[in-house]
Amino acid sequence: MLKRHLSVANVLSCIALFVALGGAAYAAVKIPPNAVKTVNIAPQAVTNPKIKQQAVTSGKIKNGGVNALDIGAGQVTSEKLATGAVTGKKLGKKAVSPRTIASEAVQTDKIASESIVASKISSSLYAQLVRNVAYGNSSSVTNTEQNKTATVSCPAGKQALSGGVRLEGELENVSVTGSYPVASGSLRTGWEGIAHETGAGPYGDWSVTAFVVCAEL
Repeated sequence: MLKRHLSVANVLSCIALFVALGGAAYAAVKIPPNAVKTVNIAPQAVTNPKIKQQAVTSGKIKNGGVNALDIGAGQVTSEKLATGAVTGKKLGKKAVSPRTIASEAVQTDKIASESIVASKISSSLYAQLVRNVAYGNSSSVTNTEQNKTATVSCPAGKQALSGGVRLEGELENVSVTGSYPVASGSLRTGWEGIAHETGAGPYGDWSVTAFVVCAEL
């Protein structure tokens, strides 16, 4: 049967219990600022659900902390790239291949002048561009005339690709004054060479020869 009155010992025990419980609750709620240090956080204690939305900003990410393995597939899209962010130095070797270039992406105005040379054209394509190459030459008369001209024409259906001039004879005071393709409208139909002997004379015997390389274009 319970006693009608509590003993002093029972009263003191109850008071001590309430004080202990009240102190623990107070400590759990009233944590001083900066009281929780890194060493107080257990490994893997901070998980994604415990991180407040937008709590991790760019200023809180360590430089070099995000690498390729941390970026999910398809996360970096074109609209997330700043204008001018991808430069030539940031492209890996062989990163741009024919498969990664969109159709009609490379246009005439995007190709630098003289960037496409014969060495960068496949042999089959070059053979289609240049067909049936022919060579020709024509010489002036050999005499003492002061000015001479030689003109050589390409065969029908072909145009001049290049040409040149050669001098022969007594050439002490003779020099070439012209070497250029002969044009008929928009077609280069041959090559012409011009030479001149300087001084008051007497002039020696000499001649000029024009050469041309022609092909179907």
